[in-house]
Amino acid sequence: MKTRIILFFLACQSVVALSQEKKTPYLTKSLSGDAIKHVSVTTSGGSITVSGSPDEKPRIEVYVTANNGFTPSNEEIKKRLDEDYDLNISVNGDELRASAKNKHEHDWDWRKSLSIAFKVYVSKNVSTNLETSGGSIHLDNLSGDEKFGTSGGSLHVERLTGNIHGRTSGGSITVSNSSDNIDLQTSGGSVHADNCKGTIKLETSGGSLHLSDLDGKIDATTSGGSIQANNIKGDLRTGTSGGSVNLSGLACSLDTYTSGGSINAELSQLGKFVKIDASSGHVNLRLPKSGMNLNVHGNRVTADFSGNFDGTKDKDRIEGKLNGGGVPIDVNGGGRVTLTMN
Repeated sequence: MKTRIILFFLACQSVVALSQEKKTPYLTKSLSGDAIKHVSVTTSGGSITVSGSPDEKPRIEVYVTANNGFTPSNEEIKKRLDEDYDLNISVNGDELRASAKNKHEHDWDWRKSLSIAFKVYVSKNVSTNLETSGGSIHLDNLSGDEKFGTSGGSLHVERLTGNIHGRTSGGSITVSNSSDNIDLQTSGGSVHADNCKGTIKLETSGGSLHLSDLDGKIDATTSGGSIQANNIKGDLRTGTSGGSVNLSGLACSLDTYTSGGSINAELSQLGKFVKIDASSGHVNLRLPKSGMNLNVHGNRVTADFSGNFDGTKDKDRIEGKLNGGGVPIDVNGGGRVTLTMN
């Protein structure tokens, strides 16, 4: 029952955060855009947006909404903020700091709470440190060290470069058109990554993975969902404990696994290795014609390839060198394994 109440509360906060997009800000403070290099924002119940938009005047906006989704009058907001919240906005040197904190740590009726969201418009070369317990986080067009987290909302990341480190305990992740060092994790949602490059680490404990147009060293795993990936270059490690894996348009080294589904993988170009493990499912693998060291095992193994093969072919294994040997191909399937060549 306690868990249901918490989830209901987080859902209410998400609805409130969405409603804030159409509201007039309660407070707006102008900033000197060139001077701000660091942004630190903390709020207990609202969303946070930081945008390096060249078309916007540098500023911070504060949005205040009641927990029922309606916006009180400015007089009522001021009264409730003075009584129940600490709202602070300050600029010290090149750092902007904004925070909204409930004064009542105990014996607080959440139905009387306010959702306080922040939107910050600054120059592109800005680092961030952002935290909210009940809303989503949006980052756009920034270059620097970005660290951010939410306990109950989604993460939206677009056009970031630098060190990107984000966490959410209860929402989805969307990242696109970003590069360098990307490290994003959720405990309860899906992950969508598109058109990103660099060292990329993506993890979810309870959702699916959708990957497209990625290039670099990629590590993407889920404990409870399926995986779809297309047009991947570099080095891909991806796996799931509870779903199927469907990969196409790969030009990379590949290490993939599933404990609870099948694997379908199509490579247009080989990398340094291919490693596939489907402990209880089927494997369908399509490879380009090339020299390979084959080590393929399954309940039943079938292969359709031409070329010079030196080794052993049985109903449950293929071991040997194709076209003189080359890239190691290691496949272990709990069911049927089908190997074909482009």
